[in-house]
Amino acid sequence: MLKRLIPHPLLSLTLVLVWLGLVNTLTLGNLILGAVFGLAIPMLTAAYWPDRPAIARPLKVAEYILVVLWDIIVANVLVAKIILFKREPAIRSQWVPIPLELKSAEAITVLAGTITMTPGTVSATLAADGSAILVHCLHTDDPAAVRDEIKARYERRLLEIFP
Repeated sequence: MLKRLIPHPLLSLTLVLVWLGLVNTLTLGNLILGAVFGLAIPMLTAAYWPDRPAIARPLKVAEYILVVLWDIIVANVLVAKIILFKREPAIRSQWVPIPLELKSAEAITVLAGTITMTPGTVSATLAADGSAILVHCLHTDDPAAVRDEIKARYERRLLEIFP
């Protein structure tokens, strides 16, 4: 019964938090409306999620979010320095292929979103078989280091979260 009422608890919680963030006011009415959205949307879309992704280590999700937030802050500073102080000929944009160990579509989507949210990098395309993702990097002298950093900071953690 509880699974029918709340088919995707993490999605429900996320929807409530996103709603509260959008309205930017914590009131009982906004909390109730967020809860209605958090319950109704997953129930209405449950048929489109037949294989709900399994999260093996929920505490690792919090760690992953903190790492990504920190990396976004650091990348903002680095990109600002590149834009403000480097002349155009000195900027070396690179296409970096990242081979993937991830198999879950959800995990690959989170990785691609993380790369794109981090200033200075953008996920451009995914190989048809899901074995690699092509990333554009605003400035790097060492594409292999970019690849290794993405694999170590993000993919390794996602492998722990999504079995």
